[in-house]
Amino acid sequence: MKIAVDAMGGDHAPKEIILGTNQALAEIPELEVLIFGDQEQINQYLTPNSRVEIIHSDEVILGTDEPVRAVRRKKQASMVMMAQAVADGKAEACVSAGNTGALMAAGLFIVGRIDGIQRPALAPTLPTVDGKGFVMLDLGANADAKPEHLVQYALMGSIYAEKVRGISSPKVGLLNIGTEEKKGNELTKGAFELLSQQTDLHFIGNVESRELLNGAADVIVTDGFTGNMVLKTLEGTALSIFSMLKSSLTSSFKAKIGAGLLKDELYKLKSKMDYTEYGGAGLFGLKAPVIKAHGSSNAHAFYNALKQAYSMAQANVPAMIQKAAAEGR
Repeated sequence: MKIAVDAMGGDHAPKEIILGTNQALAEIPELEVLIFGDQEQINQYLTPNSRVEIIHSDEVILGTDEPVRAVRRKKQASMVMMAQAVADGKAEACVSAGNTGALMAAGLFIVGRIDGIQRPALAPTLPTVDGKGFVMLDLGANADAKPEHLVQYALMGSIYAEKVRGISSPKVGLLNIGTEEKKGNELTKGAFELLSQQTDLHFIGNVESRELLNGAADVIVTDGFTGNMVLKTLEGTALSIFSMLKSSLTSSFKAKIGAGLLKDELYKLKSKMDYTEYGGAGLFGLKAPVIKAHGSSNAHAFYNALKQAYSMAQANVPAMIQKAAAEGR
């Protein structure tokens, strides 16, 4: 299984990207990697391995670049070359921690959309209090959506949850302002009606945002505008809570003693609520797995994203989505 990697994308590239790649290669014997980026910088951190090939690139798509223009004009950028390798059949999947918009554009214009899927969706796995996590989509690929798009999101998320996360008959919920059937706006009312008609989905109805982290469903669907705000709210809340907790536990000598006793448990809690532990955000609906690792990924986070791409390719998730789309499901 060969995965393409953009070594130059992300806040800590290429060091953390390559260290994470080293870890994946060490733990997955069947994995082969094509690394795109500055060869001299990559070699500083890469552990020599016969299952690695470096393709040099001088160009980089920056976080400040306009996504579509950058993909069209920077043909030799590491991210663009990575996506092209997938499109040419030289790799089965790709991973980048770079510019999110540019990666979505590269996925759509270079890797290509699955026939029958109207809009790809950005889908990370988010944490729950029981540690199982849930898939949520769309979290920003498309600001607007129609009811039929949310049905396709549910289909893609359900296939991923079953085939990659190993959940039998995954529960699908529709994010809404209340659990009652008639709650919500025109989008959610229309989506509820269509989802209720899907015999191949385990649709459980509306789910309120306050129940997300309690594991109310295995798959949550919403429009990209709402989903992106939910993601950033969860991320910001978690960071604020841990910041306040740290401040409280270092406020006095007595508190510091208590913090020392609780140190291991606090680290476990922080790890449990870190969504990068589940991998990156998959761009579902494309002809091959395209994974967006968090921009601030360290080596461990990128390793998880790379492992996620490997699992999606191994389970042949895009082919399953294509089959379901062709059958009109």
